[in-house]
Amino acid sequence: MTRESKPSLKIATWNIRAGLGTDLRRDADRVLAGIAELGADIVALQEADFRLGLRPSALPRDVIEERTGLVPLPVGRNAASIGWHGNALLVRPRFHLVGLERLDLPGFEPRGAVIADLDGPAALRLVGVHLGLLRSSRRKQLDALREAVLRHPPRPTLILGDFNEYSRRVGLGRLVRAFRLMEPAPTYPSRLPRLALDRIAHSHELELQPLPVPWRKGVQPSDHLPLLAEMRWV
Repeated sequence: MTRESKPSLKIATWNIRAGLGTDLRRDADRVLAGIAELGADIVALQEADFRLGLRPSALPRDVIEERTGLVPLPVGRNAASIGWHGNALLVRPRFHLVGLERLDLPGFEPRGAVIADLDGPAALRLVGVHLGLLRSSRRKQLDALREAVLRHPPRPTLILGDFNEYSRRVGLGRLVRAFRLMEPAPTYPSRLPRLALDRIAHSHELELQPLPVPWRKGVQPSDHLPLLAEMRWV
């Protein structure tokens, strides 16, 4: 497939805080409306499931496609959850899952990542991740994540998630040994964003152009804003 035949795609990542808005009310409808408004082809979510028991989805599975045009990839281990360690991947129905790895990441807190290989408009690898709060843990997690991704056969790759890294200059060096980082944008806290906690990394076959996200004053669906970009093949 030539570069000209590969479509540009809109991609996004969003920590939805299990639907808890800045008014401290859980409202899945607000989150679904926010996802639909992004108009993205691929959305990585963090904190998409509740933490206890079977980790049920914070979003009603049966209306996700109707409300957003996206379908959740089957990355969880049970029917109640749409995610793995809270990491969910929503894609347009024209994409098909052809490979999946679930990772438990090292560190002080329970953290994980999912690696999903897609076929469809073009072959693509998605990695959804939510890194820990401690930089010492994040370093171990980034090493484990990079090594796991590079064990797979080469494929254009996107790594999307809440990296929990406050600094824009240090802390992610282990990742940039193999991947590029999109220019950071502040996403936290959502009512007055100052910190670029949410990030997207990509392999060298891809280029990303940051896009503005819908933002309104007042109550936000989550304490994070989404991060949105247009992706093209180099």
